[in-house]
Amino acid sequence: MKIISWNVNGLRAVAKKDFFKDFKEIDADIFCLQETKAQCNQVAEVLKEMDGYHIYSNSAEKKGYSGTAVLSKQEPLKVTQDIGIAEHDTEGRVLTLEYDRFYLVNVYVPNSGSELKRLDYRQQWDKDFFEYLKKLENGKPVLVCGDFNVAHTEIDLARPKPNYNKSAGFMQEEIDGMDRYTQGGLKDTFRHFYPGQTDVYSWWSYRAGARGKNVGWRIDYFLASESFLPELKDAFIMNEIMGSDHCPVGILVQ
Repeated sequence: MKIISWNVNGLRAVAKKDFFKDFKEIDADIFCLQETKAQCNQVAEVLKEMDGYHIYSNSAEKKGYSGTAVLSKQEPLKVTQDIGIAEHDTEGRVLTLEYDRFYLVNVYVPNSGSELKRLDYRQQWDKDFFEYLKKLENGKPVLVCGDFNVAHTEIDLARPKPNYNKSAGFMQEEIDGMDRYTQGGLKDTFRHFYPGQTDVYSWWSYRAGARGKNVGWRIDYFLASESFLPELKDAFIMNEIMGSDHCPVGILVQ
């Protein structure tokens, strides 16, 4: 089973590029999309010709903002929007799909913002979302994927020193949030398979030709319950796929 996660930075925008061609070539069993920037009816309209997939979405109250969607060949047992906390549940950031062997959680984690105005909120989000995942884990293993808006360690971004504690996405508070996941039984699948690999990123700024120079950040992840790691065959980053400022990341499940 191939599962893909991709922050498309606007579903309607990426659909005008090579999205459908790439989608067919990747041929994943499940696609998790973030930052759709579309209401649920708009997501359904864009994806209406996706034969063979069940389509689910969660949209923000604010139009053209945030949003998540999942396309799954297999119909899940249950689909849940949000995490049940009013403070966090207005931006369409979470979709949870229950399958026989695991829960799959698609997430678009809040960005702390260029002036760090949401850093305090982000810390509360990280705590509450972790608790949500651990409650799910009481039932069966969890796979959680998406844009976590944080580079976890120095090898996860091209320029760690000038960004550390200065830029959203590499603040110690955000790193602590990721530590909570990885030290709390949810393992970074890419680092499980490739612990020391450098120069592999999933997001690049549109400024100064960053992608061409590979001045990037790895902020898109698949985390897995430790008990589920033996079920994984590989984790990968598809940095050759264009269309967004992020590229798809994925895992192979046995």
